Amino acid sequence: MKGTEFLKAVDLVEKEKGIDREIIFGAMEQALAAAYKKNFNAKTNVKVLINRETGDIKVYSYLMVVDDEKEEKILEGEEELDEMEEELDPDTIISLTEARKIDKSLNVGDTIDTEVTPKDFGRVATSTAKQVLIQKIREAERNSILDDFGDKQDELLIGTVELEDTDNYFINLGRTNGILPKKECIPGEKIEMGKQIKVYVSKVDNNGKSLLVLLSRTHYNFVKRLFELEIPELSDGSILIYSVARDAGNRSKVAVYSENPNIDPIGACIGEKGSRIARIINELHGEKIDVVRYDKDPSTFIANALSPAKNLTVLITDEKKQEAIVVADDDNFSLAIGKKGMNARLASRLTHYKIDIKTFEQAQEAGINLKKSAE
Repeated sequence: MKGTEFLKAVDLVEKEKGIDREIIFGAMEQALAAAYKKNFNAKTNVKVLINRETGDIKVYSYLMVVDDEKEEKILEGEEELDEMEEELDPDTIISLTEARKIDKSLNVGDTIDTEVTPKDFGRVATSTAKQVLIQKIREAERNSILDDFGDKQDELLIGTVELEDTDNYFINLGRTNGILPKKECIPGEKIEMGKQIKVYVSKVDNNGKSLLVLLSRTHYNFVKRLFELEIPELSDGSILIYSVARDAGNRSKVAVYSENPNIDPIGACIGEKGSRIARIINELHGEKIDVVRYDKDPSTFIANALSPAKNLTVLITDEKKQEAIVVADDDNFSLAIGKKGMNARLASRLTHYKIDIKTFEQAQEAGINLKKSAE
């Protein structure tokens, strides 16, 4: 490969892959040094330099300048070399005294370089270094992608549905594909090839052979990110989300509050005529959403979290263990528990309290005496 051809190849890789050209030159020099050592039975003291302007490749054998005492110890095999010096051996060093006979300006740590480029090195090096160079470029590209996606965990992204297999959808996110397991799709939703889709990044893993971006549409934080996308007051901090609990495909509960008494956090989330919440529900394919008001008082918060049930009496039985008993009248008992216990389960996740819901009669049997509200 001629120098000009190599430079054109570098320019192409830099442009198409977005990899810094200096990374490419460094990888190429490392690969060529390995090729030279392998094909020409060279010692370890070899380096390859590529001219950044012309693309010319030159191989140098070098001697490391060491002080006279160190040279003597190395020659006698007495010197314990540190990690930086582990490649030094009697054939790769020269004493300071001998070095200054060649060049008086040399000091310990400098090198004396001698060009040893073989005539047919271009052919041998190109064939040998090809796979190594490809590997280095892949590593650099992977690191570049990681720079783009390493901080995207827990974020909402928009991608295009590109491929499908038995267990997963593969979502094109731009420079890489994310994996959306089918079990992480909202129950009943239809994912169409070529369509754009919103996804939550549940994990970014760089420990395997390739970057793994795991996606979800069932994660409770997917609902949180949709709220932040649709409701400007959440972005500017005038409304805050305390917690989210979700049973994907059925119901979500979102606890919100504002430190500004003049702002209605629930009204802002629902929007005029329900416009804001409708867009979120549409993205969740009809999943019901309860927007409830967070309160610092756990009794009030638990009562709010059990919406749509009303007229509830909440008793905090153990604040440290976060346990509570809720007493509901006959009209609200079933509402508080919900279908298959879903409402109570979500309220418990939302408030982080273990909630035991009882009727008045059950409460009395447990020794809790409460007066029924006037009918």
